[in-house]
Amino acid sequence: MMHAPRLPLVVIVLWLIVLIVSGISPHDRLTWVLEVAPVFIGIAIMVLTLNSFPLTSLLYWLVFIHGLILIVGGHYTYAQVPLGFWVQDALDLGRNHYDRLGHFAQGFVPAILAREILLRKTALRPGKMLAYLVVSICLAFSAFYELVEWWAAVALGEDAQSFLGTQGDVWDSQWDMFMAMLGAVTALAVLSGWHDRQLAALADRSDSA
Repeated sequence: MMHAPRLPLVVIVLWLIVLIVSGISPHDRLTWVLEVAPVFIGIAIMVLTLNSFPLTSLLYWLVFIHGLILIVGGHYTYAQVPLGFWVQDALDLGRNHYDRLGHFAQGFVPAILAREILLRKTALRPGKMLAYLVVSICLAFSAFYELVEWWAAVALGEDAQSFLGTQGDVWDSQWDMFMAMLGAVTALAVLSGWHDRQLAALADRSDSA
């Protein structure tokens, strides 16, 4: 598997290509800007930490996939993504659930990011306390994002409706946070062993450098 420093550069280039394509006639320009803003922040962080704090290959690929989810949602708006309509029709659902996928990823990917930082920068070791802190961080991040949506609604009024993507669901914020928590728990359950092996390989590369 490709590893740092080449992999983050590949991720950045692929993101930029997809961003350019997604920026061509998006459904709503303001929503596109708001939704893809985290990707631009991610690009800046990757550039700044390219040598000082390279991540595991697993995490780079997860971050890349999360970025794609955000970019697609930005182009169509989350309530209008064709994949969501396909699932809605196939399962006879009452709404487009692409935003649920986005919030699941909002817990799934940051869980591995938080786990990596905590294991590399603190004395924590794999176990219950690490898992508790990772899930708590993801829930806190999800709650903060809901506050950002609230601030956008207050500042932009009707112009923020596509960004909010509630689709008339009065429990949308609670669902968003639940999906983020579910994503975080799933990531820890499924990827922790793989992540530990990647961290060990990254440490070996650092020692031999």
